[in-house]
Amino acid sequence: MANEFNLDKAKEVLDAGMNQAQELIQDPSKINDVLDQVQEKIKDIPVVGTDLANIPTMISMVKSYVTKEYTEVSPKVVAALVSALLYVLKGRDLIPDAIPILGQVDDVAVIAVAMKLIAPEIEAFKQWQAAKETA
Repeated sequence: MANEFNLDKAKEVLDAGMNQAQELIQDPSKINDVLDQVQEKIKDIPVVGTDLANIPTMISMVKSYVTKEYTEVSPKVVAALVSALLYVLKGRDLIPDAIPILGQVDDVAVIAVAMKLIAPEIEAFKQWQAAKETA
């Protein structure tokens, strides 16, 4: 039951951030600033599982979308990514981030839900990145 509550809450968080995320995507300087802040913040978060390990890929995907380098993704998917990243950066955490490990539980839940919703798009982006690097 607790896991179900966490997933439902994480979905609510993603939905709540969609409007702000869509606005940010339209302003390259603002979205780059947010993405840079997220990159700085995740340096202090211990990586738990693969979900948080995907944050750099998520950031890279958003940056590539905003620069129109990678366009094979729905704007809604990008907005969901940005919404999740905004929560990691600025969310009103249920458990304060200052509490080691436990403080990141809600961040992990939000990222995990985002990853479940967009896993195929993340994999397609990783393949695109790999092909680009070998070209």
